Amino acid sequence: MTEGNSRAYRYERKFMVDQIDHHQAIALIKRHPYLFYQPYPPRFINNFYLDTPEMDNYEDNVCGASDRRKVRLRWYGSLFGNIEKPTLEFKIKRGLVGTKRLYPLGGFTLREGYHAKELRQFAGHPNLPAEVRLVLLTQQIVLLNRYYRYYFATHDNRFRLTVDTGLSYYRIAHFGNRFIHSQTDCRNIIVELKYDNGQEIEANYVSGFFPFRVTKSSKYVIGIERVYF
Repeated sequence: MTEGNSRAYRYERKFMVDQIDHHQAIALIKRHPYLFYQPYPPRFINNFYLDTPEMDNYEDNVCGASDRRKVRLRWYGSLFGNIEKPTLEFKIKRGLVGTKRLYPLGGFTLREGYHAKELRQFAGHPNLPAEVRLVLLTQQIVLLNRYYRYYFATHDNRFRLTVDTGLSYYRIAHFGNRFIHSQTDCRNIIVELKYDNGQEIEANYVSGFFPFRVTKSSKYVIGIERVYF
């Protein structure tokens, strides 16, 4: 696949935090010996997740396939209305490391009545390579999710942390979505530690400071299981 705006492969460790709130989790991060700071202000993240009619991406993630991917359309800020600067993302996992392929798209309007087939409008976007357009024609929107993300990093930028709270999941119908069939997770927080290849031993020390529970479930898998099963 044409790489688009490609990022280097990196490691991610995910933690499910359910015993403390996000204020307490952030306080722990700020007390870490590595002196994490906030390089960006927090913001809302919104995602349309795409999958095949057979839910191949979901099945690969649940089964832990060594080579797997997630496809999503991401934007920041308001959930509804005129959406500016959305990005099509292919999140690709190869064993323990992952990367992203990013393709900026034109804006669109998310409104009541939006249906999954409107995805096809993006398949003709001039920024997309032909093979990416073909992939889009095999996909459908299956999930909308939204959360509020806090960003942290060490001053040498070798380790990055994100804290996601207020996770909401919306089931997507083929026609006439009113976005009223949703679930909001007010209890769980997801913390992710991200670092480059060669930092695994030190990452053990960084993550060992936190009393967080390691999880392998992605927000995509969690969302599908919450609103469909």
